[in-house]
Amino acid sequence: MTLAYGFVKAKIVSEPVMKGSHRPHETQYHLHFNLLVAEENWDVAVNVGTNDSDDLLKFKLVYDFRHPIIETLAASQPGPQDLTGRDALPALDFLRSDLLANTGKWRDSDIMDGSDLPEPAASLKRLLEKAKDTNSDVFVFGRFYTEGNGIHDTHMNQGSTKSFIHRPGDDSNDHNDVWQDGALIVNLGQPQWAGYFAAFNQQLVPTDDLGNPLPGGQTI
Repeated sequence: MTLAYGFVKAKIVSEPVMKGSHRPHETQYHLHFNLLVAEENWDVAVNVGTNDSDDLLKFKLVYDFRHPIIETLAASQPGPQDLTGRDALPALDFLRSDLLANTGKWRDSDIMDGSDLPEPAASLKRLLEKAKDTNSDVFVFGRFYTEGNGIHDTHMNQGSTKSFIHRPGDDSNDHNDVWQDGALIVNLGQPQWAGYFAAFNQQLVPTDDLGNPLPGGQTI
């Protein structure tokens, strides 16, 4: 069974705040903020990196994002859009679509220290604050919370190893999949759109039809 995936279109109604999520071998950091969706607050967790130098992010923060998908997004209704099981845009797949064709090179994140000063946290926070101040439409792609209202996994959701391997018929874990990549896209007013895309260094490409890394895979 494919994990519940899609995007939500809404306005930001809170300041972004850095929060850490402690894992066995690292702390992952996210910028959290609220979206107003059908008169309810949704929590959004956008990955910005870790404190582990062996598991940092590759990221793209694109201030002149241009792709036909923006026409689809602009025409979409506010609120959540379920894309579970879709295998074409507007569902996102960094490897199986041309979404990132004109977005430049991947950049290495800094090592996170719990503050919002390292990159990409500092620049992404400014973008989110601008989106809030200008009442811009924000589109967050990822996996919907299983409890409560929210969306997370706003990064590439394939190519992971170990506990994230996707085994057919086994939905006991948060596994790899195709056409489920996460991202943040902001409509700052035509013609300016911005996009944030990320993948962990330990996620390997290319991937198979289940989203698992193929032998000999390398970081994106």
